Amino acid sequence: MSIESPVRTTMSGLVAEFGAALDYADIPAEVLDRARHLVLDAVGLAFASTAYGYPAVARDALSALTKGDHPVIGMSDRLGPRDAAAALPAALSAATVAGASTKDLLTAYVLAVEVSARVGIGGSPGFHDVGYHPTGVAGAFGAAVAAGRLGGLDADGLVAAQGIVGSMAAGIMEFLQDGSWTKRQHPGWAAMSGITAASFARFGWVGPPAVYEGRFGLYNTHLTGRETDPGAVAAGLGTEWELMRTAVKPYPICHFIHAFADAALDLRTENDLRVGDIAAIRCRIHPVPGKVVCEPPEAKWEPRSDYDAKFSLPFVVSAVLSRGRFGLAELADEALADREILDLARKVTVTPDDESAFPRAYSGYVEIELTDGRVLTRREQVNRGHDERPLTNDEIADTYAESRALVTDAGTADRVRDAVLGLGSTDRSARDFAEALRG
Repeated sequence: MSIESPVRTTMSGLVAEFGAALDYADIPAEVLDRARHLVLDAVGLAFASTAYGYPAVARDALSALTKGDHPVIGMSDRLGPRDAAAALPAALSAATVAGASTKDLLTAYVLAVEVSARVGIGGSPGFHDVGYHPTGVAGAFGAAVAAGRLGGLDADGLVAAQGIVGSMAAGIMEFLQDGSWTKRQHPGWAAMSGITAASFARFGWVGPPAVYEGRFGLYNTHLTGRETDPGAVAAGLGTEWELMRTAVKPYPICHFIHAFADAALDLRTENDLRVGDIAAIRCRIHPVPGKVVCEPPEAKWEPRSDYDAKFSLPFVVSAVLSRGRFGLAELADEALADREILDLARKVTVTPDDESAFPRAYSGYVEIELTDGRVLTRREQVNRGHDERPLTNDEIADTYAESRALVTDAGTADRVRDAVLGLGSTDRSARDFAEALRG
C-alpha cells in the first residue's frame, strides 16, 4: 500500500512542507545561539541527574531489553538508539544513526522545538487541566518530525510520521498523587515514540494526515469539549520562532511555582525576615496550575518525596522563606524532614487568583502576615524565565556550571560546554558530539 500525497491544507502537511524544506541557513543566528544554550541547559541537567538513583534504574531496565552502542549523556553506558533517547534528545539519537553533522543536528533540534511548542500551544491550557503532561504529548510530534527529517523523509513521509506518532503520544499526570517516577519517562518516551514513528513512515507505514484537527485527531480526543486551536500547529512557521520564547527554569521545581519562589525570596530579602516573624502566609494561584501544585493536600503540605516537594507550592514558599534559596539541596531528604520548613508550611493557605495571567504566564501572589501585625505582599505577574523576562545566555551558562558541579570535574564540564556551544559551527559529526557528552 502506498502513501498518497498528503492534503497540504492539513496541519501535518503544512508542518511537513516546512520541515522538509528547512535549511540551516534559514534559521536566524540569534535562534541558533539560543538553541545551543537551551541544549547546554538540558545537558547540564542530564549530568546532574546521574547523582540520583533513577537514571541507573532506567539504564538497567533498558539494558535488559536491548543492547546497543549509542552514547548516553553523562554516563559511561551505551544503549540502543531508541533507548539512548531516554537520556539524549531525539534529534541527537537520530542524527547519530544517520551519520549526520552537528549542523544537521542543530537544525533538527530547532525544528523539534518549533513543532512541539506549537502542538502544546494548540491545546493550552487544556492538557494540564485534564491531566496530560504536555511534554509527553506534544514532544512526541516534535521528535517524529526531527527524527524523520534526519532519516531522510520527504514531506509525504513527515506527514505519515506525525500521523503515526499520534497513536503513541501520551503522558498522564497521576504521578502527582504519590510522587511516582513516571514524569521522568515522558521526555524519553516522546523521543522513542518519535524515532519509532519516523522509522515506520520510512518503510511505508500509513498514518492519518489530519492527526491534529481530525474528528478523532489529537485535540478532539485528548481535549474533548474544550477550546483548542489546531491552527496553532502550523502558525508562523519560519517567521515566528517559538524557540526564542522557550522558558528556562531558574529553579529545579515545577514551572507553576517559580513566581511564588521569587516573590517569597524578595520579601524575605527586602524585609530581613526570619521564620519567627511570620504569623501567616497567603498565596493566590489560578485553579488550573493550582490543581497541580496544591493537590492532594497531604502530599503538598508535607511532601513524601523530592517529587512531591518540587510540585508543592506550600513547601517551596516555606523553604525559600526558611533558607533564603531553593536549589537541589532543598529537595534532599534532610530538607524534606526539616521541621522548620514543614511547620512554616502549615501556615500557608492558598486561594484562587482572579488576576492571574495564566496560561499566558505563570503568575504568583504571596502575602505574609507578620507577628507584629504588618502585612507584606508581592505579585509576580510574569514568571522569571518567561519570554517577557528571559534568562540570559550567561545565566543559562551559570546554571549549567552549577548542575555539572554535582557530578563532574571542571575539565569535563569545560569540554562538554565547548562542544555544545560549538554546535553547527564545524564539520564535526553528531556521533563525535554524542561521544563528547559521555560521562
